[in-house]
Amino acid sequence: MKKLLNQKEQHYADTREEAEEIVVTAKENEALIMNKISEKYNKYGQYFLVDLTYQYGTPKEVMEGKPKDDAPDGQMSIEEVHEGVPYTVNHDGSVTVENTDEELPEFEDPFANVEAKQDAPTEDVPF
Repeated sequence: MKKLLNQKEQHYADTREEAEEIVVTAKENEALIMNKISEKYNKYGQYFLVDLTYQYGTPKEVMEGKPKDDAPDGQMSIEEVHEGVPYTVNHDGSVTVENTDEELPEFEDPFANVEAKQDAPTEDVPF
């Protein structure tokens, strides 16, 4: 199982108003735990860097929220009881399995009466 615990984002804005707009939009998400607007300069001019941090849970919360029966679909869990298949051990050590599928109809092969096609001549094949 994989679960996102936290996420950090950085956004670029040309003006402080754009940076504050990014923060307002981010505050709509309840997982936001930290935001910071930094005024930066480089040889091209001034810009604003917006740092956002989201926290979606802790490992403890994820593990506590995990269901006790976390067996994959189709797989039996440890708590499920399987009666198994009835069998008998003979005196010579061989095992006989009682066939419970005797009620099933006999399998009919749909291709039993179909004739096989002859292979194509290989002399015209370029490889």
